[in-house]
Amino acid sequence: MTSPYPHLLEPLDLGFTRLKNRVLMGSMHTGLEEERHGFEKLAAFYEERAKGGVGLIVTGGISPNFRGRLSPFGSELSKFWHVNKHRQVTEAVHRHDSKICLQILHAGRYGYHPFSLAPSKIKSPITPFTPSEMSERQIKKTIKHFARAARLAKKAGYDGVEVMGSEGYLINQFVCPRTNKRTDRWGGSFENRARLPLEIIKAIRAEVGDEFILIYRLSMLDLVPEGNQYDEVIALGKAAEAAGVTIINSGIGWHEARVPTIVTSVPRAAFSWITARVRKELSIPIVAVNRINTPEVAEKILAGGEADMVSMARPLLADPDFVNKSANDQADRINTCIACNQACLDHVFENKRASCLVNPRACYETELVVSPVAESRKLAVVGAGPAGLAFSCIAAERGHEVHLFEGSSEIGGQFNYAKQIPGKEEFYETIRYFDKRLQDTGVHLHLNSRQSAASLQQAGFDEVVLATGVLPRQVKLPGIESDKVLGYIDVLRDHKKVGKKVALIGAGGIGFDVAEYLTTEMSPTLVPEDWHEIWGVDKDYEHRGALKPQVPEHSAREVYLLQRKASKIGAGLGKTSGWVHRATLKKKGVNMIPAVTYQRITDEGLEVLVDDKELLLEVDTIVTCAGQLPQRELVEELKQAGVTVHLIGGADVAAELDAKRAIRQGVELGTRI
Repeated sequence: MTSPYPHLLEPLDLGFTRLKNRVLMGSMHTGLEEERHGFEKLAAFYEERAKGGVGLIVTGGISPNFRGRLSPFGSELSKFWHVNKHRQVTEAVHRHDSKICLQILHAGRYGYHPFSLAPSKIKSPITPFTPSEMSERQIKKTIKHFARAARLAKKAGYDGVEVMGSEGYLINQFVCPRTNKRTDRWGGSFENRARLPLEIIKAIRAEVGDEFILIYRLSMLDLVPEGNQYDEVIALGKAAEAAGVTIINSGIGWHEARVPTIVTSVPRAAFSWITARVRKELSIPIVAVNRINTPEVAEKILAGGEADMVSMARPLLADPDFVNKSANDQADRINTCIACNQACLDHVFENKRASCLVNPRACYETELVVSPVAESRKLAVVGAGPAGLAFSCIAAERGHEVHLFEGSSEIGGQFNYAKQIPGKEEFYETIRYFDKRLQDTGVHLHLNSRQSAASLQQAGFDEVVLATGVLPRQVKLPGIESDKVLGYIDVLRDHKKVGKKVALIGAGGIGFDVAEYLTTEMSPTLVPEDWHEIWGVDKDYEHRGALKPQVPEHSAREVYLLQRKASKIGAGLGKTSGWVHRATLKKKGVNMIPAVTYQRITDEGLEVLVDDKELLLEVDTIVTCAGQLPQRELVEELKQAGVTVHLIGGADVAAELDAKRAIRQGVELGTRI
């Protein structure tokens, strides 16, 4: 049988060892590293990915010493008693013919604690602490600590280590003039700035020997002012290769960069071009990264000679069986990562355990266990939105007879609105995945089938799950009955005509989505060249950090995004993606106004008070995006009839169309019912 993805599934010979395919599970901190008994859970997490076919796994970043920790209680590998807990992870992975490397990461000025160190005493814009400048003695000790961490990793059974030299962490801080203002032998010229990573690589290689994988994460695009030049990137890559590196992994952008690199609005494989360019200069394997979330995209990169391997972190959170499904020609069954960041990176930056919006079992493998039921029951699920879909599939997989009722002609619920928003096209993939899952698990799907309490009772269901979603909150305002006024559903579902001048009442997630929808003619996510221009990514690499002036976008509409709260517009959006949404609308000239008191709607437009001043917004259309209310009218009748009822998703709590919570509730109920 011909392999559906021959390049992706081809083994990679490293000389002293062999990887079974070209898939590298990229580093991602989970939060389990710091939890009590977290390494037992971490072992289960990585084992599920190894069992799913991944060739090489790289762990989340582990510090080589106390000062390099990401947080005050962050993980480090520096003592012999740390080894045994790591051995749980390596033994679990090795049961499935996969290999695993430990990432050694020194946070530098990104450390979220007062003991952080950096090449120069320059505060990071994303942490509240100013680092101390490293002394010569501290630099030499840090090099030894990297080598010690590698030796302990080898003792713990790891197949290798990855040295984190990108994303703006300590090593990257030394290499870049942006953060290295030293005048000694560790600063100034490029040769001096590159001394630290090369000394670390040499020290590790001397400590662990030749037959041990050594990956170096090379920052190929810093995407910050005073970043490195292309010739410096290549020089460091060549020197790292000569010093004993086995594989070069790509690093794209610092955490403080004002260019998005991984959110859903970034085009797929948006940065493989730089990997391809660097690969021509080096002879060791090169790894492509960022927004590679389907086997088709990965195969294209490898077949086109742009890389030797592909790194995927979040896609393997979303579906641990990604590789096996690809090998079995079941790509349409993959639970595709939608790059939302809501349950993974947002959680990590809030010191919570990471998981995945579309796969809540990620990092909860020992707690959300899908086991066969002792007794099958007949269950009704009303509503085929995210919560209803998630519950139905899990419950049917466990052995229940599940009937899923949906009043409209398609599954997906609110996802059918989200998928239309420019930059959120990945939601099509989630709907496709659930469509296949319903078939595979044997859920009885009933479309165009509105239910009443009486119809559900007559059908003799043992229990009823209401996943009926939300209703838009109605705005009470003089003139609200005007023809000028539309709801967000009128715009996104019914595609009613919207004027050239628009006021949006409500600046939550829905308000931002509608603003994006109304101000975008062609989604730049689907046109990578446009996207690079808009965000100032210098593909010619004529500027330091590959950063050039961003191109303003133009909208045919004049849009006002309004909110009652006095806080910053968009303050409640995701921690790692909210700034992207705000920057996008700002580029398009959207007027974002907080602390608004709505007065009335007239023939001339919308009258408001801002800072106690009357203001008339002369608009053609007013769109209400003022939140939602739970849709749960069946609950009382069913309960009065003695029917056991469960509420999940928006029917339980209506909060900004929270798909993360909705899917998680569905899975949690599905695993225990």
